Amino acid sequence: MSVAKRQIRARRQLTMRTRREIYGYLFIAPFVIGFLVFLIQPLIDSLWMSLCDVQIDAQGIHPQFWGFTNYNKAFNVDPDFRRMMTEEVGRMVTHTLAILVVSLVIAIILNQEFKGRAFVRAVFFLPVILSSGVLVGLENNNSLMSSIQNMVQANASVRLSDSMVRIIRLSGIGTDVLDIVEQLIGEVQSIVMSSGIQIIVFLTGLQGIPRSLYEAADVEGCTKWESFWKITFPMISPLLIVNIIYTIIDFFMKTDNRVMDKISTTMVVKMDYGFASAMAWVYFLVVIVMIAVSSLIVSRGVVRSYD
Repeated sequence: MSVAKRQIRARRQLTMRTRREIYGYLFIAPFVIGFLVFLIQPLIDSLWMSLCDVQIDAQGIHPQFWGFTNYNKAFNVDPDFRRMMTEEVGRMVTHTLAILVVSLVIAIILNQEFKGRAFVRAVFFLPVILSSGVLVGLENNNSLMSSIQNMVQANASVRLSDSMVRIIRLSGIGTDVLDIVEQLIGEVQSIVMSSGIQIIVFLTGLQGIPRSLYEAADVEGCTKWESFWKITFPMISPLLIVNIIYTIIDFFMKTDNRVMDKISTTMVVKMDYGFASAMAWVYFLVVIVMIAVSSLIVSRGVVRSYD
């Protein structure tokens, strides 16, 4: 290839890259503007409250600077916060891995051609709608629904999760691993219901893989397992970071998260705004660190160019 053609190709690629960057900035511009207009001031106020002793009376809120007293209380005085944080981070790691594996497997299945594929895809996306905050609240506060669930659990002589745990125990797996597996088996419903968005993201990436690559692999004699690791996984690897970030944030914002429940109780019931703000900021920093570490680890194995 001549020097002139190389220069023309480089300019064309630079132009396409610039266009993609512009489209990306335009896509996130509404969120950035909304954040700066509506959220930046409350964020600053909460940070200031975390450093203060906040007194509330009829005249309003009166913060008095305390330094890092609230943070010291969160880590060294309060008996529950540090324990809850550690337990929730551990649950997040296991649940994130389980959700990624489940969503990828289901996306690969849904990417196959079969009759009724559109209906099956809709069925797998239904948990995203059913797990919305309003419906979850209705389900939790519905006495009839709770009575039916308790009746089913009480009358069920053999549960699938218990049977699977017994089978795994016979395989001789270590106690620590068995505890994690048993926990995941007991929360299969929650894992599947949390995988809807991830399935859609993986499915979008799978549909963008050229069929010619698989046809060439078949001609070369590659097995389905080899095609998965040589073609499918590298091509969708950039989407792993997207799904990991979404899964981590979604897990830490769940209604059954004990840390979130403690922060809400401290702020709404006990009216201790300073301590609640300190716990919220510690919680926020832990989430940011988990996202950064996960993205750093995964990004090293991501295929960044398909050329």
